[in-house]
Amino acid sequence: MLTNILEYLEATAARLPEKIAFSDGADSLTFGELQRAAKSAGSRIAAMGYRREPVMILMDRHPNVLAAFFGAVYAGCFYVPVDTEMPEKRLKATFSSLAPRMIIADRSNYDRATRLGQAEVLLLDEIRNFPPDEKLLSQIREKQIDTDPIYIVFTSGSTGVPKGVAACHRSVIDYTESFCYALGLSEDCVFGNQTPLHFDAPLKEIMTTLKYGATTYLIPKKLFMFPVPLVEYLNEHKINTICWVVSALCTISALGALDTVRPQYLKKIAFGSEVFPVKQFNIWQNALPDAEFYNLYGPTECTGMSCWYKVEGRVPEGGTIPIGRPFRNTRIMLIDEDGREAAPGEPGEIYIAGTCVTLGYYNNPQKTDEAFVQNPLNKSYHEIVYRTGDIARINERGELVFISRRDSQIKHMGHRIELGEIETAADTHDRVARSCCLYDSDNKKIILYYAGETEPGELFAYLKDNLPRYMLPSEIKRLDRLPLTSSGKLDRQALKNLYKDSEK
Repeated sequence: MLTNILEYLEATAARLPEKIAFSDGADSLTFGELQRAAKSAGSRIAAMGYRREPVMILMDRHPNVLAAFFGAVYAGCFYVPVDTEMPEKRLKATFSSLAPRMIIADRSNYDRATRLGQAEVLLLDEIRNFPPDEKLLSQIREKQIDTDPIYIVFTSGSTGVPKGVAACHRSVIDYTESFCYALGLSEDCVFGNQTPLHFDAPLKEIMTTLKYGATTYLIPKKLFMFPVPLVEYLNEHKINTICWVVSALCTISALGALDTVRPQYLKKIAFGSEVFPVKQFNIWQNALPDAEFYNLYGPTECTGMSCWYKVEGRVPEGGTIPIGRPFRNTRIMLIDEDGREAAPGEPGEIYIAGTCVTLGYYNNPQKTDEAFVQNPLNKSYHEIVYRTGDIARINERGELVFISRRDSQIKHMGHRIELGEIETAADTHDRVARSCCLYDSDNKKIILYYAGETEPGELFAYLKDNLPRYMLPSEIKRLDRLPLTSSGKLDRQALKNLYKDSEK
Protein backbone atom coordinates (compact mmCIF):
# COMPACT_ATOMS: atom_id res chain seq x y z
CA MET A 1 0.00 0.00 0.00
CA LEU A 2 1.30 3.44 -0.94
CA THR A 3 1.76 5.81 1.97
CA ASN A 4 3.80 8.61 0.35
CA ILE A 5 3.28 10.38 -2.99
CA LEU A 6 7.02 10.23 -3.64
CA GLU A 7 6.63 6.50 -4.24
CA TYR A 8 4.96 7.35 -7.57
CA LEU A 9 7.94 9.43 -8.65
CA GLU A 10 10.52 6.92 -7.48
CA ALA A 11 8.91 3.96 -9.25
CA THR A 12 8.49 5.83 -12.52
CA ALA A 13 11.96 7.42 -12.43
CA ALA A 14 13.45 3.94 -12.03
CA ARG A 15 11.44 2.64 -15.00
CA LEU A 16 11.49 5.64 -17.36
CA PRO A 17 14.41 7.86 -16.30
CA GLU A 18 14.88 9.48 -19.75
CA LYS A 19 11.23 10.12 -20.60
CA ILE A 20 9.99 13.71 -20.45
CA ALA A 21 7.77 14.21 -17.43
CA PHE A 22 7.03 17.95 -17.58
CA SER A 23 7.68 20.49 -20.31
CA ASP A 24 6.51 23.94 -21.34
CA GLY A 25 7.50 23.38 -24.95
CA ALA A 26 10.88 25.03 -24.45
CA ASP A 27 12.31 23.57 -21.24
CA SER A 28 11.73 20.03 -19.98
CA LEU A 29 12.42 17.72 -17.06
CA THR A 30 12.71 13.97 -17.45
CA PHE A 31 11.59 11.72 -14.62
CA GLY A 32 15.22 11.05 -13.72
CA GLU A 33 16.08 14.76 -13.71
CA LEU A 34 12.99 15.57 -11.66
CA GLN A 35 13.85 13.01 -9.00
CA ARG A 36 17.48 14.11 -8.76
CA ALA A 37 16.56 17.80 -8.49
CA ALA A 38 13.85 17.07 -5.90
CA LYS A 39 16.20 14.95 -3.78
CA SER A 40 18.89 17.63 -3.92
CA ALA A 41 16.45 20.39 -2.94
CA GLY A 42 15.01 18.17 -0.20
CA SER A 43 18.46 17.42 1.16
CA ARG A 44 19.32 21.13 1.30
CA ILE A 45 16.08 22.02 3.10
CA ALA A 46 16.47 19.14 5.53
CA ALA A 47 20.13 19.96 6.21
CA MET A 48 19.01 23.37 7.44
CA GLY A 49 16.80 21.70 10.04
CA TYR A 50 13.34 22.36 8.56
CA ARG A 51 10.72 19.65 9.27
CA ARG A 52 6.94 19.37 9.13
CA GLU A 53 6.44 23.02 8.21
CA PRO A 54 5.43 25.09 5.19
CA VAL A 55 7.87 25.89 2.40
CA MET A 56 6.55 28.75 0.31
CA ILE A 57 7.17 28.45 -3.45
CA LEU A 58 7.42 31.75 -5.33
CA MET A 59 8.28 30.77 -8.89
CA ASP A 60 6.99 31.50 -12.38
CA ARG A 61 5.23 28.73 -14.30
CA HIS A 62 7.98 26.33 -15.38
CA PRO A 63 8.78 22.59 -15.10
CA ASN A 64 11.29 23.44 -12.33
CA VAL A 65 8.38 24.31 -10.03
CA LEU A 66 7.69 20.59 -9.73
CA ALA A 67 11.22 20.00 -8.44
CA ALA A 68 10.56 22.58 -5.72
CA PHE A 69 7.25 20.92 -4.79
CA PHE A 70 8.70 17.47 -4.36
CA GLY A 71 11.88 18.79 -2.80
CA ALA A 72 9.78 20.15 0.05
CA VAL A 73 8.06 16.78 0.44
CA TYR A 74 11.40 14.92 0.45
CA ALA A 75 12.45 17.20 3.31
CA GLY A 76 9.39 16.14 5.30
CA CYS A 77 7.78 19.56 4.82
CA PHE A 78 4.80 20.71 2.76
CA TYR A 79 4.91 23.01 -0.25
CA VAL A 80 2.80 26.16 -0.58
CA PRO A 81 2.68 27.50 -4.15
CA VAL A 82 1.65 31.13 -4.51
CA ASP A 83 0.68 33.20 -7.51
CA THR A 84 3.60 35.38 -8.59
CA GLU A 85 1.15 37.80 -10.26
CA MET A 86 -0.91 38.53 -7.16
CA PRO A 87 -0.87 42.10 -5.80
CA GLU A 88 1.77 42.89 -3.19
CA LYS A 89 -0.82 43.44 -0.46
CA ARG A 90 -2.42 40.04 -0.97
CA LEU A 91 0.94 38.31 -1.23
CA LYS A 92 1.92 39.75 2.14
CA ALA A 93 -1.44 38.67 3.60
CA THR A 94 -0.77 35.14 2.36
CA PHE A 95 2.73 35.22 3.85
CA SER A 96 1.33 36.49 7.15
CA SER A 97 -1.30 33.75 7.41
CA LEU A 98 1.30 31.12 6.52
CA ALA A 99 4.25 32.42 8.59
CA PRO A 100 6.82 30.29 6.73
CA ARG A 101 10.47 30.16 7.75
CA MET A 102 11.57 29.25 4.22
CA ILE A 103 10.81 30.39 0.68
CA ILE A 104 12.05 28.78 -2.53
CA ALA A 105 12.19 31.25 -5.41
CA ASP A 106 13.46 31.53 -8.95
CA ARG A 107 15.72 34.40 -9.99
CA SER A 108 12.91 36.58 -11.31
CA ASN A 109 11.09 36.46 -7.96
CA TYR A 110 14.06 36.35 -5.56
CA ASP A 111 14.06 40.05 -4.62
CA ARG A 112 10.31 40.05 -4.07
CA ALA A 113 10.62 36.99 -1.83
CA THR A 114 13.26 38.68 0.33
CA ARG A 115 10.91 41.61 0.98
CA LEU A 116 8.06 39.51 2.34
CA GLY A 117 9.35 39.08 5.87
CA GLN A 118 11.59 37.05 8.15
CA ALA A 119 12.16 33.93 6.06
CA GLU A 120 15.15 32.16 4.56
CA VAL A 121 15.02 32.54 0.75
CA LEU A 122 16.72 29.88 -1.37
CA LEU A 123 17.18 29.89 -5.13
CA LEU A 124 16.04 26.65 -6.72
CA ASP A 125 18.81 26.91 -9.31
CA GLU A 126 21.33 26.62 -6.49
CA ILE A 127 19.74 24.03 -4.20
CA ARG A 128 18.83 21.66 -7.04
CA ASN A 129 22.55 20.88 -7.40
CA PHE A 130 23.11 20.29 -3.68
CA PRO A 131 24.60 16.81 -3.08
CA PRO A 132 21.69 14.51 -2.17
CA ASP A 133 21.94 13.03 1.32
CA GLU A 134 20.31 9.62 0.90
CA LYS A 135 20.83 8.70 4.56
CA LEU A 136 19.10 11.87 5.79
CA LEU A 137 16.25 11.48 3.31
CA SER A 138 15.78 7.87 4.40
CA GLN A 139 15.59 8.89 8.05
CA ILE A 140 12.93 11.47 7.18
CA ARG A 141 10.92 8.93 5.17
CA GLU A 142 10.87 6.48 8.07
CA LYS A 143 9.13 9.06 10.23
CA GLN A 144 6.61 10.23 7.64
CA ILE A 145 3.03 8.93 7.78
CA ASP A 146 0.25 9.16 5.23
CA THR A 147 -1.68 11.80 7.16
CA ASP A 148 1.25 14.24 7.05
CA PRO A 149 0.39 17.34 4.99
CA ILE A 150 2.10 17.70 1.62
CA TYR A 151 0.68 20.99 0.33
CA ILE A 152 -1.35 24.07 1.16
CA VAL A 153 -3.24 25.95 -1.56
CA PHE A 154 -5.09 29.21 -1.04
CA THR A 155 -8.68 29.46 -2.20
CA SER A 156 -10.33 32.65 -0.96
CA GLY A 157 -10.35 34.47 -4.31
CA SER A 158 -9.31 38.02 -5.00
CA THR A 159 -10.58 39.58 -1.76
CA GLY A 160 -10.82 38.72 1.89
CA VAL A 161 -8.50 36.89 4.25
CA PRO A 162 -6.63 34.06 2.49
CA LYS A 163 -7.65 30.52 3.42
CA GLY A 164 -5.03 27.82 2.96
CA VAL A 165 -6.34 24.29 2.45
CA ALA A 166 -3.97 21.62 3.78
CA ALA A 167 -4.01 18.16 2.16
CA CYS A 168 -2.12 15.01 3.13
CA HIS A 169 -0.47 12.07 1.35
CA ARG A 170 -3.43 9.74 1.91
CA SER A 171 -6.03 12.04 0.39
CA VAL A 172 -3.86 12.76 -2.68
CA ILE A 173 -3.03 9.08 -3.21
CA ASP A 174 -6.70 8.14 -2.89
CA TYR A 175 -7.66 10.91 -5.30
CA THR A 176 -5.00 9.88 -7.82
CA GLU A 177 -6.10 6.25 -7.88
CA SER A 178 -9.80 7.12 -8.15
CA PHE A 179 -9.33 9.78 -10.82
CA CYS A 180 -7.15 7.56 -13.00
CA TYR A 181 -9.62 4.68 -12.69
CA ALA A 182 -12.65 6.83 -13.56
CA LEU A 183 -11.11 8.32 -16.70
CA GLY A 184 -9.17 5.25 -17.82
CA LEU A 185 -5.81 7.05 -17.96
CA SER A 186 -2.48 5.46 -18.87
CA GLU A 187 1.19 5.99 -19.74
CA ASP A 188 0.11 7.04 -23.23
CA CYS A 189 -1.50 10.25 -21.94
CA VAL A 190 0.00 13.53 -23.11
CA PHE A 191 -1.62 16.21 -20.96
CA GLY A 192 -2.03 19.87 -21.76
CA ASN A 193 -2.13 21.64 -18.40
CA GLN A 194 -4.18 24.84 -18.26
CA THR A 195 -4.60 25.51 -14.55
CA PRO A 196 -1.94 27.55 -12.70
CA LEU A 197 0.32 25.49 -10.48
CA HIS A 198 -0.63 27.43 -7.34
CA PHE A 199 -4.03 25.67 -7.25
CA ASP A 200 -4.93 22.07 -6.46
CA ALA A 201 -6.40 21.46 -9.94
CA PRO A 202 -3.06 20.51 -11.60
CA LEU A 203 -2.96 17.43 -9.36
CA LYS A 204 -4.94 15.70 -12.12
CA GLU A 205 -2.05 16.02 -14.54
CA ILE A 206 0.83 16.01 -12.06
CA MET A 207 -0.12 12.87 -10.16
CA THR A 208 -1.25 10.94 -13.23
CA THR A 209 2.05 11.78 -14.90
CA LEU A 210 3.98 10.48 -11.90
CA LYS A 211 1.82 7.37 -11.48
CA TYR A 212 1.97 6.11 -15.07
CA GLY A 213 4.97 7.84 -16.58
CA ALA A 214 2.82 10.07 -18.79
CA THR A 215 3.88 13.53 -20.00
CA THR A 216 2.45 16.94 -19.12
CA TYR A 217 2.92 20.15 -21.10
CA LEU A 218 2.49 23.36 -19.11
CA ILE A 219 0.72 25.46 -21.71
CA PRO A 220 1.88 29.11 -21.70
CA LYS A 221 -0.80 31.30 -20.12
CA LYS A 222 -0.74 33.85 -22.94
CA LEU A 223 -2.04 31.27 -25.43
CA PHE A 224 -5.43 31.23 -23.73
CA MET A 225 -5.99 34.72 -25.14
CA PHE A 226 -5.46 33.40 -28.69
CA PRO A 227 -7.65 30.36 -29.43
CA VAL A 228 -6.20 29.36 -32.82
CA PRO A 229 -2.52 29.36 -31.67
CA LEU A 230 -3.70 27.51 -28.55
CA VAL A 231 -5.15 24.67 -30.63
CA GLU A 232 -2.04 24.69 -32.81
CA TYR A 233 0.05 24.24 -29.64
CA LEU A 234 -2.06 21.18 -28.74
CA ASN A 235 -1.39 19.73 -32.18
CA GLU A 236 2.32 20.57 -32.19
CA HIS A 237 2.87 18.58 -28.99
CA LYS A 238 0.35 15.84 -29.82
CA ILE A 239 -1.65 16.52 -26.65
CA ASN A 240 -4.39 13.92 -26.28
CA THR A 241 -5.81 14.64 -22.82
CA ILE A 242 -6.92 17.89 -21.20
CA CYS A 243 -8.55 18.69 -17.86
CA TRP A 244 -9.59 22.33 -18.14
CA VAL A 245 -11.99 24.74 -16.51
CA VAL A 246 -15.05 25.38 -18.65
CA SER A 247 -14.14 28.99 -19.47
CA ALA A 248 -10.92 27.85 -21.15
CA LEU A 249 -12.85 25.50 -23.42
CA CYS A 250 -15.43 28.20 -24.16
CA THR A 251 -12.63 30.56 -25.18
CA ILE A 252 -11.96 28.22 -28.09
CA SER A 253 -15.50 27.27 -29.05
CA ALA A 254 -17.24 30.63 -28.61
CA LEU A 255 -14.74 32.45 -30.84
CA GLY A 256 -15.04 29.95 -33.66
CA ALA A 257 -11.49 28.59 -33.45
CA LEU A 258 -12.68 25.02 -34.06
CA ASP A 259 -13.91 26.11 -37.50
CA THR A 260 -10.33 27.10 -38.37
CA VAL A 261 -8.26 24.38 -36.74
CA ARG A 262 -9.17 21.26 -34.78
CA PRO A 263 -7.21 19.38 -32.11
CA GLN A 264 -5.95 16.41 -34.11
CA TYR A 265 -4.87 14.22 -31.19
CA LEU A 266 -7.37 15.09 -28.46
CA LYS A 267 -9.14 11.97 -27.17
CA LYS A 268 -10.11 12.78 -23.57
CA ILE A 269 -11.59 16.09 -22.48
CA ALA A 270 -12.39 16.57 -18.80
CA PHE A 271 -13.97 19.79 -17.60
CA GLY A 272 -15.12 21.17 -14.29
CA SER A 273 -15.27 24.04 -11.78
CA GLU A 274 -18.14 25.66 -13.72
CA VAL A 275 -21.34 24.66 -15.51
CA PHE A 276 -20.60 23.99 -19.19
CA PRO A 277 -23.17 25.84 -21.37
CA VAL A 278 -24.71 23.08 -23.48
CA LYS A 279 -24.46 25.15 -26.66
CA GLN A 280 -20.68 25.45 -26.23
CA PHE A 281 -20.35 21.81 -25.22
CA ASN A 282 -22.15 20.73 -28.38
CA ILE A 283 -19.69 22.72 -30.50
CA TRP A 284 -16.87 20.70 -28.96
CA GLN A 285 -18.71 17.41 -29.33
CA ASN A 286 -19.52 18.13 -32.99
CA ALA A 287 -15.89 19.03 -33.69
CA LEU A 288 -14.54 15.92 -31.92
CA PRO A 289 -17.22 13.22 -32.25
CA ASP A 290 -14.82 10.40 -31.30
CA ALA A 291 -13.47 12.05 -28.14
CA GLU A 292 -14.55 11.15 -24.61
CA PHE A 293 -15.99 13.95 -22.49
CA TYR A 294 -16.07 13.92 -18.68
CA ASN A 295 -17.77 16.35 -16.32
CA LEU A 296 -15.92 16.66 -12.99
CA TYR A 297 -17.06 18.20 -9.74
CA GLY A 298 -15.36 18.78 -6.43
CA PRO A 299 -13.98 21.42 -4.07
CA THR A 300 -10.37 22.12 -3.11
CA GLU A 301 -11.34 21.19 0.44
CA CYS A 302 -11.85 17.62 -0.78
CA THR A 303 -8.54 17.30 -2.66
CA GLY A 304 -9.93 18.50 -5.97
CA MET A 305 -12.60 16.53 -7.80
CA SER A 306 -15.04 14.25 -5.99
CA CYS A 307 -17.57 13.28 -8.69
CA TRP A 308 -17.40 12.33 -12.34
CA TYR A 309 -19.75 11.79 -15.26
CA LYS A 310 -18.89 10.43 -18.69
CA VAL A 311 -21.10 12.08 -21.29
CA GLU A 312 -22.74 9.47 -23.49
CA GLY A 313 -24.66 10.65 -26.55
CA ARG A 314 -26.01 14.08 -27.27
CA VAL A 315 -27.03 16.68 -24.70
CA PRO A 316 -30.24 18.44 -25.76
CA GLU A 317 -30.22 22.22 -26.01
CA GLY A 318 -31.47 23.60 -22.71
CA GLY A 319 -30.49 20.39 -20.91
CA THR A 320 -27.90 19.90 -18.21
CA ILE A 321 -24.85 17.71 -17.90
CA PRO A 322 -24.91 15.77 -14.59
CA ILE A 323 -21.94 15.72 -12.26
CA GLY A 324 -22.61 12.02 -11.99
CA ARG A 325 -21.47 9.80 -9.16
CA PRO A 326 -18.79 10.06 -6.48
CA PHE A 327 -15.30 8.70 -6.94
CA ARG A 328 -14.47 5.45 -5.22
CA ASN A 329 -14.19 5.73 -1.44
CA THR A 330 -16.15 9.00 -1.46
CA ARG A 331 -19.64 9.53 -0.08
CA ILE A 332 -21.94 12.33 -1.20
CA MET A 333 -24.89 13.38 0.97
CA LEU A 334 -27.60 15.89 0.08
CA ILE A 335 -28.85 17.66 3.20
CA ASP A 336 -32.01 19.77 3.19
CA GLU A 337 -32.63 22.98 5.13
CA ASP A 338 -33.85 20.99 8.14
CA GLY A 339 -30.62 19.00 8.39
CA ARG A 340 -32.16 15.82 6.99
CA GLU A 341 -31.28 13.82 3.91
CA ALA A 342 -33.06 15.28 0.89
CA ALA A 343 -35.64 13.08 -0.81
CA PRO A 344 -34.86 11.81 -4.34
CA GLY A 345 -35.35 14.62 -6.82
CA GLU A 346 -35.39 17.27 -4.10
CA PRO A 347 -32.56 19.83 -3.78
CA GLY A 348 -30.06 19.59 -0.96
CA GLU A 349 -26.66 20.92 -0.02
CA ILE A 350 -23.74 18.67 -0.94
CA TYR A 351 -21.81 17.28 2.02
CA ILE A 352 -18.76 15.14 1.25
CA ALA A 353 -17.29 12.34 3.37
CA GLY A 354 -14.25 10.14 2.90
CA THR A 355 -10.47 10.17 2.72
CA CYS A 356 -10.70 13.02 0.21
CA VAL A 357 -11.72 15.46 2.97
CA THR A 358 -8.62 17.53 3.68
CA LEU A 359 -7.09 18.61 6.99
CA GLY A 360 -8.84 21.99 7.04
CA TYR A 361 -7.64 25.57 6.76
CA TYR A 362 -4.08 26.17 7.90
CA ASN A 363 -3.80 28.44 10.96
CA ASN A 364 -7.54 29.13 10.80
CA PRO A 365 -9.50 26.93 13.24
CA GLN A 366 -12.59 29.15 13.17
CA LYS A 367 -13.11 28.86 9.41
CA THR A 368 -12.22 25.17 9.59
CA ASP A 369 -14.93 24.50 12.15
CA GLU A 370 -17.50 26.34 10.03
CA ALA A 371 -16.96 24.18 6.94
CA PHE A 372 -15.53 20.89 8.26
CA VAL A 373 -18.41 19.69 10.40
CA GLN A 374 -19.84 16.66 12.12
CA ASN A 375 -21.85 14.49 9.74
CA PRO A 376 -25.44 15.63 10.43
CA LEU A 377 -26.71 12.10 9.69
CA ASN A 378 -24.37 10.46 12.21
CA LYS A 379 -25.03 10.92 15.92
CA SER A 380 -23.03 7.89 17.07
CA TYR A 381 -19.35 8.79 16.60
CA HIS A 382 -17.06 11.59 15.48
CA GLU A 383 -17.11 11.89 11.66
CA ILE A 384 -15.91 15.07 9.99
CA VAL A 385 -17.42 15.89 6.59
CA TYR A 386 -17.08 18.93 4.34
CA ARG A 387 -20.05 21.22 3.80
CA THR A 388 -19.66 22.54 0.24
CA GLY A 389 -22.31 25.25 -0.04
CA ASP A 390 -23.35 23.72 -3.39
CA ILE A 391 -26.94 22.70 -4.11
CA ALA A 392 -27.72 19.57 -6.13
CA ARG A 393 -30.38 16.93 -6.67
CA ILE A 394 -30.46 13.29 -7.73
CA ASN A 395 -32.13 12.63 -11.08
CA GLU A 396 -34.20 9.61 -12.11
CA ARG A 397 -31.03 7.71 -13.10
CA GLY A 398 -29.46 8.18 -9.70
CA GLU A 399 -26.99 10.81 -10.96
CA LEU A 400 -26.11 14.01 -9.17
CA VAL A 401 -27.16 17.18 -10.97
CA PHE A 402 -25.60 20.46 -9.87
CA ILE A 403 -28.13 23.27 -9.35
CA SER A 404 -26.26 26.25 -7.96
CA ARG A 405 -24.14 27.69 -5.22
CA ARG A 406 -26.07 28.25 -2.02
CA ASP A 407 -25.17 31.95 -2.19
CA SER A 408 -26.49 32.26 -5.79
CA GLN A 409 -30.01 31.28 -4.75
CA ILE A 410 -32.02 34.44 -4.23
CA LYS A 411 -35.51 35.50 -3.16
CA HIS A 412 -36.92 37.97 -5.69
CA MET A 413 -40.49 39.22 -6.09
CA GLY A 414 -41.60 36.55 -3.65
CA HIS A 415 -40.01 33.73 -5.66
CA ARG A 416 -36.98 31.57 -4.95
CA ILE A 417 -34.70 31.89 -7.99
CA GLU A 418 -31.51 30.16 -9.08
CA LEU A 419 -29.33 32.68 -10.93
CA GLY A 420 -27.80 29.79 -12.85
CA GLU A 421 -31.16 29.13 -14.50
CA ILE A 422 -31.13 32.62 -16.01
CA GLU A 423 -27.57 32.09 -17.24
CA THR A 424 -28.56 28.79 -18.84
CA ALA A 425 -31.41 30.46 -20.69
CA ALA A 426 -29.17 33.30 -21.93
CA ASP A 427 -26.46 30.88 -23.04
CA THR A 428 -28.87 29.13 -25.40
CA HIS A 429 -29.14 32.28 -27.56
CA ASP A 430 -27.33 31.75 -30.84
CA ARG A 431 -25.29 34.94 -30.52
CA VAL A 432 -24.40 34.76 -26.81
CA ALA A 433 -20.99 33.27 -26.10
CA ARG A 434 -21.19 33.26 -22.29
CA SER A 435 -23.24 34.94 -19.57
CA CYS A 436 -23.07 35.62 -15.84
CA CYS A 437 -25.89 36.71 -13.56
CA LEU A 438 -25.63 38.84 -10.38
CA TYR A 439 -28.14 40.07 -7.83
CA ASP A 440 -28.20 43.55 -6.33
CA SER A 441 -29.89 42.78 -3.02
CA ASP A 442 -30.00 46.43 -1.94
CA ASN A 443 -31.99 47.53 -4.97
CA LYS A 444 -33.68 44.16 -5.65
CA LYS A 445 -32.33 43.94 -9.20
CA ILE A 446 -31.11 41.02 -11.31
CA ILE A 447 -28.17 42.00 -13.54
CA LEU A 448 -27.04 39.92 -16.48
CA TYR A 449 -23.61 40.38 -18.06
CA TYR A 450 -22.82 38.61 -21.33
CA ALA A 451 -20.32 38.41 -24.17
CA GLY A 452 -21.67 38.00 -27.68
CA GLU A 453 -22.89 39.69 -30.82
CA THR A 454 -26.55 40.20 -29.98
CA GLU A 455 -27.89 43.50 -28.64
CA PRO A 456 -29.14 43.74 -25.04
CA GLY A 457 -32.69 44.48 -26.22
CA GLU A 458 -32.73 41.44 -28.46
CA LEU A 459 -31.46 39.25 -25.63
CA PHE A 460 -34.13 40.60 -23.29
CA ALA A 461 -36.83 39.75 -25.82
CA TYR A 462 -35.38 36.25 -26.14
CA LEU A 463 -35.35 35.76 -22.36
CA LYS A 464 -38.94 37.05 -22.17
CA ASP A 465 -39.97 34.12 -24.37
CA ASN A 466 -38.05 31.61 -22.24
CA LEU A 467 -38.36 32.73 -18.61
CA PRO A 468 -41.17 33.76 -16.28
CA ARG A 469 -41.52 37.51 -15.72
CA TYR A 470 -40.10 37.43 -12.19
CA MET A 471 -36.81 35.94 -13.48
CA LEU A 472 -36.17 38.57 -16.15
CA PRO A 473 -33.05 40.71 -15.55
CA SER A 474 -33.55 44.32 -14.61
CA GLU A 475 -30.37 45.22 -16.50
CA ILE A 476 -28.51 43.47 -19.30
CA LYS A 477 -24.94 44.57 -19.97
CA ARG A 478 -22.72 43.45 -22.83
CA LEU A 479 -18.94 43.12 -22.50
CA ASP A 480 -16.34 42.27 -25.12
CA ARG A 481 -15.10 39.51 -22.85
CA LEU A 482 -16.20 38.29 -19.42
CA PRO A 483 -13.41 38.56 -16.82
CA LEU A 484 -11.65 35.40 -15.68
CA THR A 485 -9.82 34.50 -12.49
CA SER A 486 -6.17 33.45 -12.54
CA SER A 487 -7.36 29.82 -12.75
CA GLY A 488 -9.41 30.59 -15.85
CA LYS A 489 -12.89 30.53 -14.29
CA LEU A 490 -15.52 33.24 -14.59
CA ASP A 491 -14.56 36.01 -12.16
CA ARG A 492 -17.88 36.85 -10.52
CA GLN A 493 -16.21 39.08 -7.96
CA ALA A 494 -14.73 41.22 -10.73
CA LEU A 495 -18.19 41.59 -12.26
CA LYS A 496 -19.62 42.58 -8.88
CA ASN A 497 -16.92 45.23 -8.56
CA LEU A 498 -17.60 46.41 -12.10
CA TYR A 499 -21.30 46.72 -11.33
CA LYS A 500 -20.66 48.63 -8.08
CA ASP A 501 -18.38 51.06 -9.91
CA SER A 502 -21.03 51.62 -12.58
CA GLU A 503 -23.59 52.50 -9.92
CA LYS A 504 -21.47 55.19 -8.27
